[in-house]
This record gives sequence, C-alpha cells and structure tokens, in this order.
Amino acid sequence: MHDVVHLRSGGTSLVVATDGGRLPRIIHWGVDLGDLPDAALADLARAGLPAIGDSAVTYPQPVPVVAQLPEGWLGRPGVVGSSAGTRWAPLFRDATYSLDGTCLTCDAVDAEYDLALRIELELLPGGVLRERATITNHGDPWRVETLELAVPVPSHATELLDFTGRWALERVPQRHSFDVGAWVRESRGGKPGLENTMLMLAGEQGFGFRSGHVWGVHVAWSGNQVVAAERVPAGSRRLSGAELLLPDEVVLATGESYESPWLYASWGDGIDELAARFHGYLRSRPEHPSAARPVIVNTWEAVYFEHDPDTLVRLAERSAALGAERFVVDDGWFLGRRDDTTSLGDWSVDRAVWPSGLEPLAARVRELGMDFGLWFEPEMVNLDSELAREHPDWIFDAGHGVGMPSRHQHVLDLGHEQAYDHVFGQVSALVDSLGIAYIKWDHNRYLLDAGRTPSGRPGVHRQVEQVYRMMRELTAAHPGLEIESCASGGGRVDLGIMRFAARVWPSDCNDPHERLEIQRWTGLLLPPELQGTHIGAEESHTTHRSHPLDYRAEKALWGHLGVEINLLTASDDEFAQLKRWVDFHKANRELLHTGTVVHGDTDAAVRLEGVVATDASAALYAFSVVERPATWPPGRMRLPGLQPDVLYRVETVHPGVEAHGAQPPWTHDGVTLTGRVLGALGVEAPSLDPDRSVLVRAVRRD
Repeated sequence: MHDVVHLRSGGTSLVVATDGGRLPRIIHWGVDLGDLPDAALADLARAGLPAIGDSAVTYPQPVPVVAQLPEGWLGRPGVVGSSAGTRWAPLFRDATYSLDGTCLTCDAVDAEYDLALRIELELLPGGVLRERATITNHGDPWRVETLELAVPVPSHATELLDFTGRWALERVPQRHSFDVGAWVRESRGGKPGLENTMLMLAGEQGFGFRSGHVWGVHVAWSGNQVVAAERVPAGSRRLSGAELLLPDEVVLATGESYESPWLYASWGDGIDELAARFHGYLRSRPEHPSAARPVIVNTWEAVYFEHDPDTLVRLAERSAALGAERFVVDDGWFLGRRDDTTSLGDWSVDRAVWPSGLEPLAARVRELGMDFGLWFEPEMVNLDSELAREHPDWIFDAGHGVGMPSRHQHVLDLGHEQAYDHVFGQVSALVDSLGIAYIKWDHNRYLLDAGRTPSGRPGVHRQVEQVYRMMRELTAAHPGLEIESCASGGGRVDLGIMRFAARVWPSDCNDPHERLEIQRWTGLLLPPELQGTHIGAEESHTTHRSHPLDYRAEKALWGHLGVEINLLTASDDEFAQLKRWVDFHKANRELLHTGTVVHGDTDAAVRLEGVVATDASAALYAFSVVERPATWPPGRMRLPGLQPDVLYRVETVHPGVEAHGAQPPWTHDGVTLTGRVLGALGVEAPSLDPDRSVLVRAVRRD
C-alpha cells in the first residue's frame, strides 16, 4: 500500500494520506484529478502541508476523518468515551490499510486503552463518498459518547446552506457565512424530524443550482443525530456527522463493538450536480424500485376516519376508472379507531365497520387491476387501546411515567422482544391474508423520554435498529412488499430508512405552493421516483389555500404520483381533467423517474425545474410564478441540461386546460433551437399569474 491512495469514480477523486501509522487523512475530495503517478500523488500531499513553527496545533494540517485530541485537534472530537472516567482520550495508531476496488479500509489500535478502530472510506457509483467507523473494546466496559466522522472542504467554501422546517413545511432553506466556529444541527426526537436539515452544504459564495462548487454531507440514520460545519482558527474547514447517543446508551463490554451510521458526502459544480450524484448512487442499488411507480389513490383526504365498505368499494372503482394502479386505505380501519385518540397498537380489522373484514375490498381492488395498500403506525400506541391496557410495560418510560402525549399517542418499545413479536405478527398476518402490496408506515410522535422499562435506560438507538429489523423481515417474508416512510410527513427522510423503504412522504401538505419548495429541496437527496407527490383537494387541508387542478396536478407530476381528491364528489369535468393528467404522467414517468433533475437559477419570484433524459434526447420543464415579480414580463426562461450542439424542438404542453391570457409568440407553434442557445439565452417566459405554471417539452431533432 502506497502512502497516498487515489480513488476515482463518477467524476470524483478522493486522495487519502495513509502514512505514518496514522488514521486516514483526506487530502482532496472533489474534482476528478485524472490519472496521477505515485510521485505526483506524493507531491500533491506535500504541496498542501504548511510551514510548522513551534506547535503543530496552531497550523492547518490534514485532519483525520476521525479527529483525535492527542494529535492536536481542538475542534469537534471524533471519538469520545471512557471507562468510568478513565481511558477518556483515545489515540489510535499503528494503522494498517487494505484496498478493495474503491473501498479503503483502515484498522488501528490504541494498545494502552485496549481499543480497536476500523474506518471505511468508499467511493460509490456516481461519485458519492461514504464513511463509517467501528470501535471495538477489548478491556473494561467502555462507554461510547461520540463517534463522529468528517470530510474536509477547501478554503473557498465560504457559505453554508442547511434546512429547517416544521409540520407541513419541511426543508426550508437558510444560508449563512462559514465563519470561525461550528454551526451544529442536532436531532433529539428519536427520528431525524420535521426540522431536520437532511443535508449540510458548504460552497463558494453565491453557489446555485447550476454554478459554484459545493460540498455536502448526510447522516444515514433514522434516529438521533448531529451534523456540523466547522471552521477552526488553524484554517481547517470540515463537515461532519454522527449518531447522537444518549447517556450510557452504548456501553461496550469486552469484545463488543459499536458501528457508526454511514456519513454520505457529495459534491458538484452547482447543487444540481451534487444532487445528481446522490440520485445516481440510489438508482444503482439493487433494492431501488425497478418497476414503473404505480399511480396511487390514497383514501385519507377523501374519507379520513369515516370508513364504510360500500363507500370505499365505490372509491376503488372510481380510482380504477381514473387509471390508478394502487389503492391505499389510510388510518381508520382497525379495532375501535374512530378518531386519533384511541386504538393504536390494536392491529386487527374492526368488524363493527368491516363485518366481512377487509378481504372483500382487497379482492375487489385486485379485480380492478390495482395493488392493495394499508396504513400502519407500528411503533406507536394509544393509552386507550387493548395493547396498552394489557402491556403497559411495553411503553417507553424514563422514570416519570409515559410522558406527555403527542397526537394522543405514545411510543411502543420495540426493544422488548415480546412487543416486537406482537407487532410483527399482527402486521405480517394482515399482509399475508389481504395480499397487501404496500404499507404506508407512519411515525407521528417524537421519542422524548424514551426509557426502557423497568430500568429507564435510553432506548432510542435500539428502537431504530428494531425498526430496520422489522422492515427488513417484513419485506423478506413477503417478496414484492413495498414500504413508504412517513413520519408526520417528512420527518424520517434519510438514507438509513431508504435501505428498506420504496419511497418517502415528503410532507403532509399537498398545497402545491408549498410542495414546490418541499419537493425541490428533498430532491437534493432523493430522486423523483422516491418522493410521494399527491394531487390534493382544491382547498388545501393544511393551508386552506385554493388552487386550480392544473397547478395541483403539475406539482404532483414530478414524483411518485398519487391522488387524494375525493373522486366520488368530483364533477365529470374535474374527473376527465384529472384523468388527462394521470395519463400524461404515465406517458412520461420513464423520463421523470430515470432522467437528470435540473433547476434554473432564477429570480425569487419564479421557478424553473425539469428532468432531462439520460441521453439528453428529451426533457420536460415546468416554469412557475410563485409571487408577483417586481418587473414584468418575467424575461427569458433558460432551459438547462441539454446537449449544446444538438437541435431541439421546444413546445408548451397542456395536459389539462389550455393556458389563458397573452403568451409569447413561440408558444403557439414552438421553436427549434440548439441546446446551447436554449441554455444560454432561452425563450421568453410565459406571462402567468402567481401560483400558475406551464409545462415545456424539448425533443431532440436529428
């Protein structure tokens, strides 16, 4: 093994120093450097070293991906732990390395502390980097407090972008200067949360979707976590992330190990390229959905808790006529469930509502040519339930009782094997008996004082592991079963859960004004086919804004399409218009679900987004006005992502109703221009009112 290792994949170079028995230090991560001989790699490592005065602590050094205090790092530590106050300052040395393809593994020891550390660096398809560490104890019990990994970013990364949010308004962007100190985002609710940043980005000042180098990290973990951007006086800038462990949550006995979550990292010349690397990796996984994403009708906003067999059969029949391919019965089907105050945990069909069970509905759904799906919330329990009355010891309790309710519910400790077996058995039996093809898996309460009975010790880490286990075992026991990750909307969107989920529900908000932004920023991590996007009612159930059907449908077009309109009360004209959108989505979903997602860097009042085929033979764009611009008309609409020297025929398309009002002349008959012209100059943007959009299609001409 050479002292410097150069890995390349998907337009990315990773250069790692492996000399001196030290932990791996990343010298370069980003732009592909091409083929470099060993001598050039050695010089590359030397070229970045500073002059050292009387103390290496005060000068910038390549910091290991797991930083160590005894090596002079004064920033966020990579390893924190102790044995009752001793063995608290680990120093891992005598590192050895092995290389398997584009995966570099380092094994090091702290002989004095009887600890071993393994670090894995892997460059994935598409050029995404991921890192993971495993610490093993060979001495007295050792409490793990932190095992945090990091990637360096260069000094010209001067601006940060992260996200915040709340229920029905997830992933709101916020920008900051990258100042000295640490910008730290923590999630402590037992899931990433609605306020979770999802990604932490650092880039050149003013970086946008199409320009400016940018780097970002994501923690692939569905529980408590921390992500940070840190700049120290010695000059280093880093992005880091880890699981956020609670007190004594992980105490290693002799021979035991703790494995960190993967820290994923991507970069790009513009945000679009960074996102495209994530999309390329996700699409390369064997578990990525390979079949066309079926159009869904979900019953929630149509009937809420008012379940009636005849009504739902008629709704299923209307759904099939619309062209739906999957029919999902949401909350309200199980024992005693008339509202959200009762019955969570009692996963048996309510015979008072469904005297013949759900089998006749499920059979009718399949007879109509659709899959049957069902809503569950396996991790939760209402105190007013048979489960809670029979097994109160299965509910988390840190010593002050079950804690404050949220949405009238508490959390079932799946770390109790009997609780796990009970829930798994009920869910699996229903999947089998009803032929369920799809589970909408919800998670509405944060894990606040999640203590395991009877000890009261923290149980969040174990809960996440058990959720992963149940999802894995359900899909193994029922081949073809798909799971959606929903957590009050977008509260559990991470690459940990995506090992088992076929899509996420980005938000409980179907308002297209909000969904445009929520889907845009969720798309930095997940491609369109992994995001559930539904057409809701004319008046949004969360914001009470009203929008025409075409705008609602256009915003739902850009993902895994679903419908939550009550089709039984829709007029014939509305139904026919909705069907045209469903048909349009089906005709274009191969492009939408395999192409490259692009965005225009536009004025704040407008948005330009689209998907370009992988061979750039065609593209579909949406131009939207989101607020009244200060100047009018809005100007040119540049179309990114096309091949520069290829001719494209550009036309507007109207799956629903033709656009009203005066439009630029080119929209009447289309134009034929090169990709270079369309990307640099574009075409005059249509004049639209706020919360209105138009679709533009570009098709390559030979």
